[in-house]
Amino acid sequence: MNVSPIPITRIDKDRPKDQIIKDLNSAIQTKRMTKISDEHAMKVIQALADPSWVEAMQEELLQFKLQKVWTLVDLPNGKRAIGTKWVFRNKKDERGIVIRNKARLVAQGYTQEEGIDYDEVFAPVARIEAIRLFLAYASFMGFIVYQMDVKSTFLYGTIEEEVYVCQPFSFEDPQFPNKVYKVEKALYGLHQAPKAWYETLSTYLIKNGFRRGTIDKTLFIKKDKGDILLVQVYVDDIIFGSIKKSLCDVFEGLMHKRFQMSYIVELTFFLVLQVQQKEDGIFISQDKYVAEILKKFDFATMKTASTLMEPNKALVKDEEVDSVDVHLYRSMIGSLMYLTASRPNITFAVCACARFQVTPKTSHLYAVKRIFRYLKGQTKLGLWYPRDSPFDLEAFLDSDYVGASLDRKSTTGNPQQEVVNFPA
Repeated sequence: MNVSPIPITRIDKDRPKDQIIKDLNSAIQTKRMTKISDEHAMKVIQALADPSWVEAMQEELLQFKLQKVWTLVDLPNGKRAIGTKWVFRNKKDERGIVIRNKARLVAQGYTQEEGIDYDEVFAPVARIEAIRLFLAYASFMGFIVYQMDVKSTFLYGTIEEEVYVCQPFSFEDPQFPNKVYKVEKALYGLHQAPKAWYETLSTYLIKNGFRRGTIDKTLFIKKDKGDILLVQVYVDDIIFGSIKKSLCDVFEGLMHKRFQMSYIVELTFFLVLQVQQKEDGIFISQDKYVAEILKKFDFATMKTASTLMEPNKALVKDEEVDSVDVHLYRSMIGSLMYLTASRPNITFAVCACARFQVTPKTSHLYAVKRIFRYLKGQTKLGLWYPRDSPFDLEAFLDSDYVGASLDRKSTTGNPQQEVVNFPA
């Protein structure tokens, strides 16, 4: 038998327990996690010196008390407590003006283990296309769209798993500083929180006469004789509208019975979409978002371009050309893809550049920069849904397979129009 001269036996030395400076049942802490904890402690200390942030933190803990989110208990043997942290954010309106300070206490859900701390976590989320279609239908039907925000949304969901969290930094109970909280409601940051909230809301709406959409599970419909009320849910933001204003008032009262609402106003800003509701239609745009990404990638002072792409110059792989920073390239593409929600005119150019995200070259980066230069000169464009236009879906089919030199897929040609009646 051949024996390796290198010893493969590892000898571990047990350390005395009095040298351990942390609870044995707590989660594993790496050097990076320790550094983040120190930075979080500094942020909390700075926030405690500002009365506005102290008020926001106390308001958050008051909601925890009102919703009976947790119970202070001793940590059972064999269980571990998940850490908590404060997240500070300035809530702004569509003009970028700070409305109020928001302090949210979240659980460090990244330390949860699947199968132990949680099982199923899927929760449907409305797509941006669904929001756009909702607004198009609202313009066609001629009703006003309203927006409501549920206060401390996830705290209304009840979790089934046994979860313990540490007391928040600087807000420990002076009489029981070593105890932990047993979580009863879906605390922000937990993997199961979105699913618990969606089940709570959907069950409540269905119980009160709403019907869930067949395809879009975040759309809820309620019919009252010949009238209809539509409700679209995106996590804690809810938009709704109806042909009759009285149905909206009834829905507002229904939500107030079960949840605490922070505001209910006409829809003007939703998911980075700026919405202008006018008498003759609805206009959506993202000019504020355009300004942000231009500033992010240093295009605020660049020259403008009149077109999105150079004419008669197709993008190719360019194997012999130098590569560029792949992270920068993908970040720019991702920012542009989100902009296509209200700017379909840039979709073709952005998708053409997105094909080269694996190994982008200088020519590809130049093409992406040209899109940004075009946006700098056209920041105010958007989608206009006139009220008197027919609510039909128009699809265009392209049948040319010669224009694409890379894969011979359809890229350009004479469009063939097909009109499909969209079911109301």
